[in-house]
Amino acid sequence: MAINGEEPPSSPNASAVVGNPSDVQQLKILPGKEGALVTATSSKPSTPEPTPAIINPMLLSSACSGCWKGLSFLLRREDAGRPPIMMPTREFMDSLVAGSNNNDDVEEGIDQHALPVAAPLLEGVTTVGDTALHILASHGDGTEFLQCADTIYGRAKHLLFALNNKGDTPLHCAARARKSKMVSHLIHLATSEDGEDTDHRKHELLRKENKRHETALHDAVRIGDEGMVKKLMQADPELANYPKDQGISPLYLAILLHAYSIAGTLHSKSNGNLSYSGPNGQNALHIAILRHTGTLITKQVLEWNNSLTTQRDSDGSTPLHFASSPYFKLGMYLRLHPLRRPPWFGFLRHPRICTLNLMEVFKANPAAMYQVDNNGFFPIHVAASVGATNTIQFFLARCPNNAGLCDAKGRTFLHVAVEKRSFSIVYFVCRTPSLAWILNMQDNDGNTALHLAVLDGNLRIFCALLRNRAVHLYLTNNHGETPCALSRSKLPRGMGSILNSETVINRALVSVGADYSELRCDKTVEKYSTRLKPEEEDRESAKIKDATQIFTVGSVLIATVTFGATFALPGGYRADDHTNGGTPTLAGRYSFDAFMMANTLAFICSSIATIGFMFSGTSLVNLATRNFNFVMSVFFMTSSVTSMSAAFALGVYMVLAPVARRTAVAVCAIIPLVVLSTSVEYLWKWILLARPLCIRKGLFPGMVLFLIRGFDFALVRVWPFIVIFVWAAFARIHHQS
Repeated sequence: MAINGEEPPSSPNASAVVGNPSDVQQLKILPGKEGALVTATSSKPSTPEPTPAIINPMLLSSACSGCWKGLSFLLRREDAGRPPIMMPTREFMDSLVAGSNNNDDVEEGIDQHALPVAAPLLEGVTTVGDTALHILASHGDGTEFLQCADTIYGRAKHLLFALNNKGDTPLHCAARARKSKMVSHLIHLATSEDGEDTDHRKHELLRKENKRHETALHDAVRIGDEGMVKKLMQADPELANYPKDQGISPLYLAILLHAYSIAGTLHSKSNGNLSYSGPNGQNALHIAILRHTGTLITKQVLEWNNSLTTQRDSDGSTPLHFASSPYFKLGMYLRLHPLRRPPWFGFLRHPRICTLNLMEVFKANPAAMYQVDNNGFFPIHVAASVGATNTIQFFLARCPNNAGLCDAKGRTFLHVAVEKRSFSIVYFVCRTPSLAWILNMQDNDGNTALHLAVLDGNLRIFCALLRNRAVHLYLTNNHGETPCALSRSKLPRGMGSILNSETVINRALVSVGADYSELRCDKTVEKYSTRLKPEEEDRESAKIKDATQIFTVGSVLIATVTFGATFALPGGYRADDHTNGGTPTLAGRYSFDAFMMANTLAFICSSIATIGFMFSGTSLVNLATRNFNFVMSVFFMTSSVTSMSAAFALGVYMVLAPVARRTAVAVCAIIPLVVLSTSVEYLWKWILLARPLCIRKGLFPGMVLFLIRGFDFALVRVWPFIVIFVWAAFARIHHQS
C-alpha cells in the first residue's frame, strides 16, 4: 500500500497477507518499525476454489431449444480461437437458417476486441451449477436434443458425470423432467466407449447420488413414470439397492407416494434384491402400515421380507407399534388440535382397514407384541395413547395378559389412556369385568388410574372410574396421598370458581366419604390448606384487580340500561288532559308490575355490584375484605343479569301480546336461555356425577345429594324470578281488593 504516494520499503519482518481473510490470526505493529505490519496466518494457507465460468448466453439458448446448428456454430468459433459472442449476430442467425459455415473474423455490429477471452465454452455453468448437458437433459429428448448431447459428449466426456449445486447429474435432470429418450441416450453414451470399464461407467452414472442421497431412479419413482423405472432397472437390476448407507430407498419412496404398482415393479425387476430402508431408521413396512388406503401393500411387503417386523426405527418403534395407532389423517389432526375436535371425532377411525393391517403384522410376528420402544411403550400402550379401542380388544383377545404390561414408568395401558384423555379406552376397561384386576395397579410413583384422572382434572374419565365400585378410593401413592387428598392439593390457593373441574371432583370425593390421607386431622388441614401464604398475597391481589376491571364494565352497563328503561316504559304515557295524566298507560296490569319489579331489581343489583367491585378493586382495604366484596358483587351481578332478562321479556310481552301473542310467548320462552347459559357447565358436570354418586352412595342417598346440589344452585340463580312474580301477584291481589 502506498503511503503519501510512495511504496513502503520492504522489510524482512513484514509479511504479505496470504490466503483468505479468515486465515488471519494476528495483526500487530513491530516495535521500532513504524508502519511495518506483521500478519500471522495459519500454518496451512487455503487456496480459494476457482469460480466456475458463467455459461455463455448463446450456448444456454441453444441448449434450451435443442438447436444443434447454433451449438455447432459456437463450437466452431471456439475452435478457431475467436472470442465468444454475447448476443445473436447475423452470422449466428444465418447459421441457424442455412447451416452457413461463414468464418469471417468480424461480425457486423460487434467490436471483437472489446470482448473478454473466456474459458472453454462448455465449461460454463448456470447460477445453479448446471452445465450445457444438464440444460439439454432437462428441456427435451427430440432428435436435435440427442444430437446436441452427442456433440457435447464428444468434446467434453466428463460432463456426463458433472454435478450441479444439488449434486445432480444430467441423468438426474432427464429423469426428473420425464425425458425417457434422453435417459436412454445418456446411458448409451456411458457405454459407448471401448474398453473393459464399460459396465463400470454405466453403474457409476446410474448409481450416482446427489446431495439428498438419491439416484435417478428416485426421480423416476417420484414422478410416477413406471416405464422409466423399468428402463433404469433393466439397465442396472441392482439400482434399487441404492443408496447403501443413508437416505430413503426407491421402494420406500414408492410406497410413501402410494405408487404401489411401481413398488411391485422394483421388486420384480430386482429379483427381490432391493433396499427397504427409509428415514429415521424406518423400513418399507413402517410406511406401508401408515398408508390407510388398503392392506394389499402391507401384505406384499411382508411376503417380500418377513424380517422387517423385528426392525425398529430411531424411536425404537417396530411396525407393530405403527399398526397399533390406526387413525386417518383428519383424525390425527383433530387429536393434535383437541379444541377443534367435533363430537363425531370417534367415528373417524376405520376399524376394518386398521384391524386387517394389524392382523397381517401380528400374524407375521406375534412376538413383536412384547417389544418396547425407546420410551418403554409396548404396542398396547401406543394403541391406548391414541384411543384405538379396536386395537386394544384385538390384543387382549389374543393375549389377555397383555393388560398387565407396564412401560418404563410402571404404567399400564390404562394409565396411558388416562394421561392421554382417551375416554373410550377408560370406558371400555371399566365396563369389562375381566379387566378389573388392572383398575388399581400403581405405577412407579404409586399412582392408580384414579390418581392420574384427579391430577389431570378430566371429569368424564373421573366419572367413568368413580362409578366402578372395583376402583379403590383409599389407595395412597408414594407421597401418602389418596385421590381425595390429591384433589385437595389441586385446588387453587385463594379464590377459585365452583365451575372448575378440580373443585367439582374434590366435592364429589368428599361427598362419597373418601379419606384425605393417612395423616392426623390437624396435619391434614395444615398440609392441604388453601389459605394464602404471605408471599402469595400480591399475586392474589393482582388476580382480583384484573377480574374486577372486567366485571365492573358489565355491571355499569346493566345499571345504565335499567336506569334508562325506567323512564322509557313500554306503551308510553297518558296525555295530560286525561285522568292521571303523565302516568304509564299499561299501569295496573300484572305484566307491568312484574316488569317494574324486574327492572328495579336489575338496577339495584347492578348498583350494589358496581359499588362492591369498587371496594374489591382498591388496595386500601385488606385482602379478606376485597375477597368478600368481590364474591358478593359477582352474586349480585349474576342476579342483575337474570332480572334484566326478565324485564326484557316482560316488556316485549306487554307490547306484543295484544297483537302477536304467540310471538310474545316465544320470546318469553327463549329469554331464560340467557340465565341458563351461565349455569349450563355446572349443571352438566353434576349431571355427569349423578350416576357415580348413586352407585357409590346408594340410589336414594345419591339422588337426594344431587337434588340438594341442584336446588341450592337453582335458588341462587333464579331467586329474582321468585321475587318478581310473587310481588306482581301480591300487587294484583291488592289492586283488586
